[in-house]
Parts: sequence; structure tokens; C-alpha cells
Amino acid sequence: SASKAPGSVNLGRQSLDTRIDISKDKWQIRAGYQGRRNGEVGAGLFQALDPEGEADADRYNADISYHDTDFTENWDLKAQYSFFNTITRSDLVLLPPGANAGAGIFADGAIAKPDVYERHNRIDLTAFYTGLNNHDIRIGTGFHHQDQYKIEEKRNFNTVLFMDAPVLIPLGSLVDVSDTAPFNQEETRKIFYGFIQDAWDFAPDWTLTAGLRYDHYSDFGSTINPRLALVWQTSYRLTSKLLYGRSFRAPSFAEQLNINNPVAIGNPSLNPETIDTYEIAFDYAATDDLRLGFNVFHYRMEDIIRFNPIMANNTGSQTGHGLEMEVSWKASDSLSINGNYAYQSSEDDDSNSDAADAPKQQIYVRANYQLNNVWSLNSQLNHVRDRKRAANDLRPEIDDYTVVDLTLRAKEFAPGFEFAISAKNLFDETVKEPSLAPGFIPDDLPQAGRGLFVELRKSIN
Repeated sequence: SASKAPGSVNLGRQSLDTRIDISKDKWQIRAGYQGRRNGEVGAGLFQALDPEGEADADRYNADISYHDTDFTENWDLKAQYSFFNTITRSDLVLLPPGANAGAGIFADGAIAKPDVYERHNRIDLTAFYTGLNNHDIRIGTGFHHQDQYKIEEKRNFNTVLFMDAPVLIPLGSLVDVSDTAPFNQEETRKIFYGFIQDAWDFAPDWTLTAGLRYDHYSDFGSTINPRLALVWQTSYRLTSKLLYGRSFRAPSFAEQLNINNPVAIGNPSLNPETIDTYEIAFDYAATDDLRLGFNVFHYRMEDIIRFNPIMANNTGSQTGHGLEMEVSWKASDSLSINGNYAYQSSEDDDSNSDAADAPKQQIYVRANYQLNNVWSLNSQLNHVRDRKRAANDLRPEIDDYTVVDLTLRAKEFAPGFEFAISAKNLFDETVKEPSLAPGFIPDDLPQAGRGLFVELRKSIN
């Protein structure tokens, strides 16, 4: 009787974005602010619908750059200092009023008010050297300081784990747990990095690019990642590429430091995820108006970070392969068509089953027709199919879908003005994204149906 289901996925928010960019000679200064208000929380953080929950965020960024393309003979130098600060304040109802979490009734619902304050400072130096025949050498180094400097929280429950599942114990009223049992921890991370890359034209129509990057993180250690690219200008219209790259994803503060949290518990011993990717690619300009692209790839991921069931761990590996095709065709002076097709097959090595939720096939087509000097008509189609469930999820397969959007746009219908009217999901297709296994939200997450959007822009020069 406490349930809010059935209901919608709540995705509303109010946004304000402001940016300024000032350049003079070799200097550039940029600054920005992003404000988010009344940001709704989707399907609910605890897999229980939360139509009342919301979050506000303030993000401030600034950077100053110096770029001298002729710093000394054969040297191009760029230096940049960047600052970023973000504040997120949330007001969440994890369980609705009247819910029983196994240890008592929540008359007002299970309420949490977590706030996170985080700032980043970084310095980056890069240089480009062209003093060696047939070599273009790029080197760089930098320092990045991440500081999660304040965690605050009020809530009306405590969390304990029973059989690896969270149990919420009512406290009767909101309690400030910022200094006793917050959901996350104040922490800093220092990152040093350096890289070198050389593009070597070792023969006519052949270029070998080789690079190596070193990163040292103060919390989990160091990682070294190479990259190679062999490019052959096979003919006037055909370019062939053989690529290899290794990269990593560092664990987030949430994945490392979450505590006293009914949704996700962190693990300070996490290692970074890694992925090795191999790719063969071809780019063919069939005519001046028709370009075709084709590539095949294989990858392997290791030390994947997953919450299983709610504690973060490096669990297992995943391998996959696939192909991608794209076409860009200027059919006439007024009509252009772009499209791509992607296929992938990925397998979880631990369960020997298909990787969950990602589509095996996707088709995207966009056409733009210029009606006259002012008006244009744009349409796009996105088709997604063959999404598999996780190995422990016994629900039927996820439905395929096709979404068509249509936009009528007028540019410079008056000096500095642009107008557009768009129909999203024109045919009101039923679109659902998969909910988490094993399916506590059984019928997946419904996405928006048909919607009408009107846009008016004014440029000031």
C-alpha cells in the first residue's frame, strides 16, 4: 500500500548555463557556471519510485591558457591552469511513506539529504617538436589535485547489511550524521602524469604513431598505457589504419569511499579498470560527395568495477568484437544524408554469457533538406535491437525500438535570430531502458513518448 508504482521515470530539471571566452594574442581565459535545480531522480536510487526526490547542483569552472606556436625554433608550447568546483545538494525519499524496510515502518518515508562538495585544480604542459625530419614529437606532463572537501548528510535511518543486502533501521526523525556516519568520506587524490608520442613518416604514404603515457595516483598507484597507430594512404581516395590502444578508468570517490550507504558501498582497495582495443579501419572517399567508413574491432576489459550486490569490487573480465560502418552522402545541393550501423558481440568471461543490456545492433540515419536560404528540414531515425539480460535475470528479452525525430529550422529569418520546432519520438514508439538485474523494477524503465519542443535563439555580435 506504500508503493508509488506504477509511475513514470522522473527526469525533469531546470538548467542554467553561462560561459565566457576571452582571447588575446597567446592568452585565453575561459569561465563558466552550470546551475541545475529540481533535478529529479529517475526511477529512484533505491529502486523504489521517488517522485518527490530532487537534487540541486552548482558547477563553476575557469582556466587560463598560454599557447605559443613559435616558442623557440621547432617548438610549440602550451601551458594551462584549470579550476573546477562542484556542489551537489540532494533531498531524496529512498522509500515512500508507510514503507517497511524489514526493521520498522517509515511513517514519513526513508529520507536522506546528502550533500557533496568537490574541487579540482590542475596544471597541464604540452610541447610539440618538429625539428627532426619525418618526425612530429609531442610530450606533456601535468598535475591534478582532486579534493572532496566536505560531506554533509541528514537522514532518518541507519543502514546495516544482512546477508549482503541493506536493511534500513528507522531513527524516528531526521538526524545530522555528517560527523558520525555520513554516506561518503572527505578525501583528496593527487595525480601526476607524463606522456610522449611520435608520429614517424617512415616511408611515402606510411605513418607510424607510437605513444606511451604514465599516470601515478596517490590512492591506488601507477599505470602505464601504450598506443600504436599504423596509417597507410593506400590510394588517393582510400586510407587504411591498424590501431592498438590500452586505457584505464580510475575508481571514483563513490566507488572507493561510500559507507553507511544503502545503495552502494565503496571499496578503498579497488584497482582501475583496463581495456585493450585492437582495430582495423578504412576510410574511402568514393566521390567528392560520398564518403564511406568501415572498421572492425576486438577488445578485452579487465578488473571491471561492479557493485555486487551493493559493494564495489574488481570482478571479472569481458571480451568483445564487432564492426562499424558509416556513410556520408551529399545527394544534391540541398539534401545530405548521414548514417551508421554498429554491431557488437560482448561476453562476460565469468558467466560465459552475453554482456547485459548493451545492444548488439544499432542503426542511425539522419537526413537534412535545405528548403531555401532560411528554412531546413531535418529528420533522424535511431533503431536499437538485441539487448540481452544479465545471466541471473530471468525476465523476457528487452524489446527493440525505432525512434524518429523531425525538426523544422529557420536560420536568420531576422538578423541574429534562429527558430526551430521539433517533434521527438514522432510516432510515439514505446521505448524502455533495462532496469537492474534481477528485476526489482520488473517492466524496465519507460522513456519519453512523443514530445514537442520549440526553440528560439538570439545571437549578439
